Amino acid sequence: MTRTKRLAAAAAAVAAAALIPLAAAPADAATGPATHLGMTWEVIAHGPDDTVQVGGPGGSASDAYHGDTPPSASLPVLCLNVDGSPAPAGISIGFYNGWAQGTVALSRPVKGSRLNSRAAADSICQAAYGSGWREAEFHDGHFGPDLAQTGGWTFWAYGDIPANTRFWTAINDSPANPWN
Repeated sequence: MTRTKRLAAAAAAVAAAALIPLAAAPADAATGPATHLGMTWEVIAHGPDDTVQVGGPGGSASDAYHGDTPPSASLPVLCLNVDGSPAPAGISIGFYNGWAQGTVALSRPVKGSRLNSRAAADSICQAAYGSGWREAEFHDGHFGPDLAQTGGWTFWAYGDIPANTRFWTAINDSPANPWN
């Protein structure tokens, strides 16, 4: 997909998201509100070819072990569509700053209490952007030969996310999600 087509698709998705109501939780989602602190990330940097680095670097308010934001907070969900996009030249890829092989975008703000399961979080991304989209996860950054290894803490992807915005991000190996 060319850069122009990717930008047009991202702009159309953002415009459409404003018109789509948030979907109800899927049938396999937990019932009742989430009550745990959730991990949140922010934009670290904007890079070449409309890329963005997102994460929870040292010194920020992000807590990948216990969560850092109460479920009463309303924040967007960091959504990811992995489509196999190659990394552009000009970004450094490694364990702490992998390549997500796709595009990120933010949902409309939702209370963390609505994120009572991974399926519920994913459904918010799917309602906003369509099938193939899901909540981004701490380990979505890939590095190494053929991008076969995964890292953590931050990753790069295509997308245009405003600086100074915090957003819900999942983690699969620590109790730092609102549903934990």
